Amino acid sequence: MTDTEMPVLIACAHGTNNPDGRQRINRVRAQLREMRPGLDVREAYVDVQEPALPDVVAALTVDETAVVVPLLLTVGYHVNKDIADAVASRPGLAAARPLGPDPRLAKLLHERLGALPDGWGVVLAAAGSSEAAAAEQIEVLAADLAVLRKEHIMAAYGASAAPSVPDAVAALRQRGATGVAVAAYLLAPGYFHDQLAAAGADLVAEPLLPATLVAELALERYDAVVHSPSWG
Repeated sequence: MTDTEMPVLIACAHGTNNPDGRQRINRVRAQLREMRPGLDVREAYVDVQEPALPDVVAALTVDETAVVVPLLLTVGYHVNKDIADAVASRPGLAAARPLGPDPRLAKLLHERLGALPDGWGVVLAAAGSSEAAAAEQIEVLAADLAVLRKEHIMAAYGASAAPSVPDAVAALRQRGATGVAVAAYLLAPGYFHDQLAAAGADLVAEPLLPATLVAELALERYDAVVHSPSWG
């Protein structure tokens, strides 16, 4: 299959009003084009920003096929509803799986946290979803991170799941942690990362981006679909 025959890669992010967050996500798309010259990479969002994913799908020509790659870290409503509905709206489309969980993302979180004082605890903060599969994926990631860290690690969520990040911070202190750091399982700055500053922790790590790994994972997810027996 030549580059001109390759399906379009629709790099679909959540969307944010944060200018820095937008820039970091746009950089991922630029990296995709740099890593795979000739691949048609298009921009789409499930919330906040435009172009909206349904509009991007509707703009595909009759002869074009496409793979929607979620620039999202876990399964949840946006993957199982928004992206799934868009893919089901016409033939020649498929959805790749989200970027996580992946042990390499745990390593990146570990790097973002850096060295912490003895006696501290870590809250692994994810956006949250009411779907059980999303929480299961975060627990897998927490286990991967625990392999790399000496601190006690507790998963927590920004919405739609428990415990909340402030509750997890408080729980670690009650267990005797002398300090608490938050590992932000988020791609870029935005509303949720801003909320972490009010969670009562002593340190909030930076989001995952910028990191070439995110683009590498997105291409892996795309390739897994394109080279699967069911494609085409």
